[in-house]
Formats: sequence, structure tokens, C-alpha cells
Amino acid sequence: MPSSKPLAEYARKRDFRQTPEPSGRKPRKDSTGLLRYCVQKHDASRLHYDFRLELDGTLKSWAVPKGPCLDPAVKRLAVQVEDHPLDYADFEGSIPQGHYGAGDVIVWDRGAWTPLDDPREGLEKGHLSFALDGEKLSGRWHLIRTNLRGKQPQWFLVKAKDGEARSLDRFDVLKERPDSVLSERTLLPRHGEAATPAARPARRGKSGGKTPMPEWIAPELASLVEQPPRGEWAYELKLDGYRLMSRIEDGHVRLLTRNGHDWTERLPHLEKALAGLGLQRSWLDGELVVLDEEGRPDFQALQNAFEEGRGENILYVLFDLPYHEGEDLRDVALEERRARLEALLEGRDEDPLRFSATLAEDPRDLLASACKLGLEGVIGKRLGSAYRSRRSNDWIKLKCQLRQEFVIVGYTEPKGSRRHIGALLLGLYSPDEERRLRYAGKVGSGFTAASLKKVRERLEPLAVRSSPLAKVPPARETGSVQWVRPQQLCEVSYAQMTRGGIIRQAVFHGLREDKPAREVTGERPAGPPPLRGARKAGAGASRAATAGVRISHPQRLIDPSIQASKLELAEFHARYADLLLRDLRERPVSLVRGPDGIGGELFFQKHAARLKIPGIVQLDPALDPGHPPLLQIRSAEALVGAVQMGSIEFHTWNASLANLERPDRFVLDLDPDPALPWKRMLEATQLSLTLLDELGLRAFLKTSGGKGMHLLVPLERRHGWDEVKDFAQAISQHLARLMPERFSAVSGPRNRVGKIFVDYLRNSRGASTVAAYSVRAREGLPVSVPVFREELDSLQGANQWNLRSLPQRLDELAGDDPWADYAGTRQRISAAMRRQLGRG
Repeated sequence: MPSSKPLAEYARKRDFRQTPEPSGRKPRKDSTGLLRYCVQKHDASRLHYDFRLELDGTLKSWAVPKGPCLDPAVKRLAVQVEDHPLDYADFEGSIPQGHYGAGDVIVWDRGAWTPLDDPREGLEKGHLSFALDGEKLSGRWHLIRTNLRGKQPQWFLVKAKDGEARSLDRFDVLKERPDSVLSERTLLPRHGEAATPAARPARRGKSGGKTPMPEWIAPELASLVEQPPRGEWAYELKLDGYRLMSRIEDGHVRLLTRNGHDWTERLPHLEKALAGLGLQRSWLDGELVVLDEEGRPDFQALQNAFEEGRGENILYVLFDLPYHEGEDLRDVALEERRARLEALLEGRDEDPLRFSATLAEDPRDLLASACKLGLEGVIGKRLGSAYRSRRSNDWIKLKCQLRQEFVIVGYTEPKGSRRHIGALLLGLYSPDEERRLRYAGKVGSGFTAASLKKVRERLEPLAVRSSPLAKVPPARETGSVQWVRPQQLCEVSYAQMTRGGIIRQAVFHGLREDKPAREVTGERPAGPPPLRGARKAGAGASRAATAGVRISHPQRLIDPSIQASKLELAEFHARYADLLLRDLRERPVSLVRGPDGIGGELFFQKHAARLKIPGIVQLDPALDPGHPPLLQIRSAEALVGAVQMGSIEFHTWNASLANLERPDRFVLDLDPDPALPWKRMLEATQLSLTLLDELGLRAFLKTSGGKGMHLLVPLERRHGWDEVKDFAQAISQHLARLMPERFSAVSGPRNRVGKIFVDYLRNSRGASTVAAYSVRAREGLPVSVPVFREELDSLQGANQWNLRSLPQRLDELAGDDPWADYAGTRQRISAAMRRQLGRG
């Protein structure tokens, strides 16, 4: 009989104050769509895979030690474990040492599953048959309960014989596709564990032979890892610059960004230097950087060099040679490619061309040194690996974390299987004469069984009844605490320190004995310079200024899941105002406001009403008779003013103020059943683009920041609202008619089960679409981001970028604009197009 509390065992094993795993307490709306599944790769005491199927409001879960296999002849043991909450399907992160399941977790696969028989009966009788539609797994599968003895039910996970089956000898999906489907993360073996071989080992001592010169070689990209893997690796510094590929044919040089855009004219000194190498047919790979006075890459200086026309200061640091004088070296071992490249650059120390040297130290020491120097981190490359034009786990990146000493002020009791302590509470003394001890957060990760015992033994004699802190943090944040005299120090690394002085993603590294506790102050590493017009707000500040707008309650959390404050949101809009205003400036704007953050009430506002927002223009009421004035945002001040008044999202009409009765674009919003795998969205986007190509219409793409994609089609201002909406509906209906198993032209969750709704309803007068570069009022604060059509296959989700990762996205674009041609594109809807859609 099913438990009345199916997640009771899950909750019993976990302390949600210490583990980042979802608690399952968050209510979920009933779904009328497909059932979801996920497979998580879990580097716990042993690397294994967790297979999860949604059923009856939870994820039924099995631990699969050797992972799924596409070969029907291979049976993989699957040990049934406790049910997990539905939001666990999106969990990636690190479970702290000493806690149940300690180790790193990534989402290796996800998608929808369909039972082929009654699933509850199948689970009870011990044979569950189902079909998967995921990013990596698909087709028919079986879970078969065995008679093997064990503490938990033992099943076999078996692939059925169908068109999706593959022989293990020919294709091992675990090795060929090892990475996350949600992020750049991968899991590589830790020190002391067996190394996973490269998926396709490169040749040693043998070139690729004379081959035709490729028109384009996309760069190999590195996967993010948390710690150095075991095995043979070469390490280089991670450079903070722009990636650049160089193509040399018959002595003619072309400099191409990672998206294939030609920058040769912008960098004549590098064109000349590369021509001086005397190469005839070669491809080189490297990074553009500008060095500061201390020889460190300075990204802001690089941007300034382009903006101010001082390109002669830019260096080109080269690190790979995928094609050399007619020989394709992509299948040649890394170290041999780099040896050729180093020989090419020998003796050019005064040249703008530099070689990225291999650093022979231990990678942990290298990373520590890089972080102390203020660098981004280090890049590791697997020795013997081939060059692959994709994100690969043969290239990894280790990013810097902040690290310093803290005073231990207390500890919590352990929960579940953990022993001795749960977490340490940390403090820092103020650097002023008063030397007040303030709370700085907790650390529960990074301990071993021995260190947990040692720390407890050190702290027990220091126990006191009252807190040593000047201000005691809320009990909801700390839980039940045993306070201690502030005498013992520890060293902790962390990802960030909030403006309130609280550290996030902390890792314990050991106790310290080398200095008095009162010398450990709250000095924080220098951050980027403040925005123009902004004023720093301390932990107790109630107001701050950004873009000339006073921000009240700057520390109010807009998104508690990432500790994003109102001030951070305001600074984002000030920094990227120019990008947002391209879509906002000449159109009526609607706002999604959430004064209490994304967890509070959200409401949509398209009229001024009684709300007065600094800098916002109220339009002529005659434009929308019978209503208060429409809104217009024309400046950074107005944009930040809207954030000050609680705005999170910005939406725009499909017509500009030049003529509100004649739309200058239409939008197709591809809205999927949430259970569908992302690859189905990519296929739907490509199919929709193909149809628009056949109609002779050019579309511009952006991620929605939610689940889908937006296709924007610019128009001449000659068609009325009804005509444009009717045409967009015709496209939607045409796709649904051609491929009814993929598309729906009818709104509502019940009409898109297993399908993608091509939403044409945003093309009515007064309707709006979220603006390009607008933040979305969703967990993680994702951003709606323009993309190149050529990037589609590399996208990992519609919420791929958020307000913190957008800067990296813009850095990688290196000035290239996916919508550069948008303003100059004007098209009309013709009678021939309507006939093609059956509307003749």
C-alpha cells in the first residue's frame, strides 16, 4: 500500500539546512501534460546514474550503477530507492560531505516518458514497459524486477529491440555523451578513481595527411568541473578575452570569431603578424587579450581597445593548431599539435602573437596561484586527445573561488547519517576599533569523517550558552545552534559574498592556528568598479542610487534561490540599458511587477494608472481610448525607475509609436509541453524557420527565458492588426496540419500534450511579447536572449542565460550581434504567401 507521505523517507535522510537538494515542500501545479523523466549522473562514493520516472506526484527512482545502455542484450542492474520530489529532476550541484549521497550531481538526460501499460500495475507486478523521448535516450524500455536479494528491490533496466537500439560495441552512449543536458557541467573521475578514457583517442606520431582545407572549423569548448580530474592532463591559464580562429589560405589571413564573423579589418596588426608566419594553408586557435600593467589579462581594457580604436594593444595568444599546411591535425594528439604551434611561434617574443605555455605545476597549486593573481582560473586539456568542434570533456575549466579565514562562532548537530557536527557557523570581526563580531554564514561541505570528529573535539570545550555575535542571525537561517567562544579559526573557500556579508557555496578546508581570532576581519576582495552614478550600499543600507534613481530597500531579495537583490536587478538594467532600449524605446511597454520578488504576487501592468515611475513617459490617452495612458521607456533612468517600483519583466507591442495601427513585426512563440525534451524544441524551431524560408520571410531568434523560443519576423508598416494576426495563425495551423504529432495551433495545456503550441495570439493589438534582454520573473532570473540561427544546435535551453551569466554570453559574442540586420529588414505579406498556407 502506498505511503500517505511518499516523500517521508526522502526527507528523513536529508538535512535541508545543509544540503542544496530540493526539499519537495514547494507546491506544484497539477500538470495535464506528459510525464517527465530524468537521469542524473551522481559522483557519490561510486559514480552511478539515478533513473527517475514521474508518477503520482513524485519521481520513482532507481540507482543504476553502470548506467543505461542502448544494447538490448545488456541488462543493467537498477536498485529501487526512495521517491524523490518532482523538482529534483532539475537539480544539479554538490551534496556536502558527510550527508546522504555526498558528491556532485548533473542532469545527464531528461525528457518525457509514456507508459505502454498500466504503470501502477507494472510496478506492483514487477514489469514496467515504457517509451522514452529524451535528449539522449529514446524508444521502448523495460524495468524488470528480479529475485536478487538486497536491502532494496533489485530491477534490471533493459532497452527493447527497436529502431533506437544500438550495439554496445559500436556505440556507448555514456562515453560518447557524458555531459549535462542543462549546463556546461561534466563529471570526471576524482583523484584515486579510474579515469574515463577519451571518447575518441587521437593518433600519436601520425598526421592527418593532406586533405582539402575546411571552410570553417568551430572551436573546441571546455566543460566546467569542480576539481582536477585524475589522469594525464596539461594545464594553461584561463584567459579573460575573446576567442578567435585564424584561417590562412594562400597567404591570405581571415580572423573569425567563434560564431564565424569576420574581424580581419578590425585587427590589421594581427593580420600582418599572422601573414608573417609564412603559412599557406592553416587554421590556428587562440584568444584575444589586453594585458594590464602587471601582465594580467584585462577584459575591460580589451573592450576599450575595440571601442576606442586602439587595436594595436591587443595580443593574440595561440594555443592550438587544428590544421597545418594542408594536414588535418584534428585527430592528432593534443601535445603534437601544440608542439608544432610552439615551433611556429618560436623567437617572436616582441610579436603580438604569443604561445599559451603549458604549466607544469600541480593543478591545485596552479589554481590557487591564478586566484591570488586575480585571474579567472585554469584550463586543463587531456593529453592524447583529439580536437573536437564542440564542448568536450577533454578540455576542462577550473574557476577561481574566494578563500579566507573565518572565526568559528558555533555549530549545529548532525542529521541523517552524518556524525559529530552538521555545519559550522562563521563570523568576522569588523576592521574598525570596535571589533564587533558579525555573522558571515555557514559551511557544511568539504569535511571528511576524520575532520568532523576533530572539529567537534576542538569546539566542545569552547561551548557557551549565548551567542558571541553582535547581532544574532534569525533561527530560521541557522537552526538550533551550540555557540562557542570565538577562538578557533578555519579556512573556507566560497563562490561569493553577498552585500550583506554572507558567504555562499562554502567549502571547509581545515582549521587554522597561525593568528589570533580578532585579527580576522571582514575585509572583502575588491570587486568591479561601481556603475556610473551608483553608490555602494552596505548591509544595513536602506537606500542606494543607480543610474540617478534612488533604490529603496536595496537588499530586498527578488530571487531567494540565487540571493539576487533589488539593487543587483537595478544595476543589471543600468548596465545593459542600451541593449534593452533597442526594443523598448519606440514601443508601448507593459510591465510584470513583483514588489515582493518572484515568490510574491506578480501582476501585469500596461497602463499608467496612478503609479508614477521616475522617467517613464505617459503616452497620449487617445492611443488607447477608454484606458489610462500607455507607457513608454526611453532612458536608462526610466528603466531603473521601473525596477525601483517593483518591475521585473518588460514586454513590448508589435507596433512602434510611428504607427500603432500598422504592426512592424509578427511573433511566433513556440510554447512546449514542459515534459518534452529540449531537442524537440530545437526541431520545432528549425521546422518553423524552414517554413518561413519557403515563404521568403526572414526571422530573428531569441530564447524566451522560459521554456520555448521566439521567432520575430520584421514587416513593412502596411498591414493591419487583423491581417497580421490572421497570417500568423495561418502559419500555426499549417504547421499543425503538416505535422499534427509535433505541433498544435490551439492554446491551452490540454491541447499541447506531447506537442508544441505555435502561439500566434501575441499578434493582436495591445498584446505584447517579452523584450529582448529582459529578465524573466522566474527562479534563477533567466533572460530572453537573441541568438544566431547557426547557434541553435548548441543551445541547451530557453533559460540558458540569466542576469549573472549574460555578461559571459556577451563576452563570447565579442561584439557580434545576432540581430545586427533586424532594423534594416522590412518584408511584406503577399497573396502568394497566403496561398502557400491555404488562405488563397
